Amino acid sequence: MRSVKVYDETWPLHTPFVIARGARSEARVVVVELEEDGVKAVGECTPYPRYGESEASVIAQIMTILPQLENRLTREELQTLLPAGAARNAVDCALWDLEARRQGITLGQYVGVTLPAAVTTAQTVVIGTPEQMAASASALWEAGARLLKVKLDDHLISERLVAIRAAAPEATLIVDANEAWQSEGLAARCQLLADLGVAMLEQPLPAGDDAALDNFIHPLPICADESCHTQRDLAALAGRYEMVNIKLDKTGGLTEALALARAAREQGFGLMLGCMICTSRAIAAALPLVGEVRFADLDGPTWLAVDVEPALQFTPGQLHLSVS
Repeated sequence: MRSVKVYDETWPLHTPFVIARGARSEARVVVVELEEDGVKAVGECTPYPRYGESEASVIAQIMTILPQLENRLTREELQTLLPAGAARNAVDCALWDLEARRQGITLGQYVGVTLPAAVTTAQTVVIGTPEQMAASASALWEAGARLLKVKLDDHLISERLVAIRAAAPEATLIVDANEAWQSEGLAARCQLLADLGVAMLEQPLPAGDDAALDNFIHPLPICADESCHTQRDLAALAGRYEMVNIKLDKTGGLTEALALARAAREQGFGLMLGCMICTSRAIAAALPLVGEVRFADLDGPTWLAVDVEPALQFTPGQLHLSVS
């Protein structure tokens, strides 16, 4: 038998995380711990209300497969028992961790990839006044961050971006609207972003409005986030998006994330690797994908007042790893 523990945790943030759909002052995660033949493993997910998830609903989902999980359920079997989402992610990543630990090797080694010594990660500039966002961008740049992810809603687009670009003229900027924009006026906003040297625009429209991007000529890449969960979504994104943002909490774990990355590459999509607000446990589970992506956005743990132990090592704009 396999021992299973499932529980939720709350991690306060050092600064409120403000995006188009609201502000957060804490990270709420669900953790799955497994122990088998003396080997302990862990997986973590972040339930996301945007997808109808809560800590209670995720734990309830996991409990529906508890007997199978205790009876040494495999990752392959898991894919058919739970849908893509946070619950499956926590279980899937715990199973990956268990498999690697049983072999006495790192997750990267188990997957068959060599991790770099350091990963450039985006640092997020959350929504505020133009002056606040410019100050944040300037501070991040001065601290060493070179890739800034700018969160926007539907207001003060030009004022915020012009201020940020003036404050960090050499930074690589990516913009995330979190579904807050409408098709009307999108062409002008894309041109503004291009004129300011923005490298990519993420999910400008609500996921249900993707058809508005059909035959939409735009001067910078557009990346699907809320519109892309698993490889099954790719067919509907063709001709609308140039990139997809892979997050383990959307794919339902590393198993599907690896499959999505492979399928997306084969179909000509560029890749981004993202995360929710989470601890280092969740980022560690996604590391096998870092070598495949154009942009890594893995700063979730840097928003925590205190991270889990052992924590990954971050400096502004960099995630430092032991080569494995």
